[in-house]
Amino acid sequence: MRLLIDADGCPVVALAVAEAKARGIPCLILCDTAHEMEHPGAETVVVSKGADSVDFALLRRLAPGDIVITQDYGLAALCLARRAWVLDQNGRAYTEENIDALLTFREAAGRIRRGGGRLKGASRRKREQDTAFLKALRQMLDDVGKTEGNR
Repeated sequence: MRLLIDADGCPVVALAVAEAKARGIPCLILCDTAHEMEHPGAETVVVSKGADSVDFALLRRLAPGDIVITQDYGLAALCLARRAWVLDQNGRAYTEENIDALLTFREAAGRIRRGGGRLKGASRRKREQDTAFLKALRQMLDDVGKTEGNR
């Protein structure tokens, strides 16, 4: 098990890296040249800027049982298909049960935007969101650890 972070625009990179480091879990931060970053305790993979370049780099490195942090529904669906565990920056787990509805919402929102409509953007991040993310990440790490022990 490893932790892979789609770090472009991800507000919880430091939290995720710290938790992985505390547990001795390998952590990869994947970002493009516009969002380059480094955190002690994690390996950083920097790719060229481009549509979905970070997503493709992450998928090339992904193995079954890995945990992925992303806010990209499309990437989440591809990771689930490869038997990875996926969590967003607010602590919501992407699952086989909810990914279709999320992708449908994404498609509908895109239609509205292309038609000239506007959707409400994200509000300022709150401490409670970080707390919820960390709680969910810890639970997922525990769950994946138990699953791996049964293989």
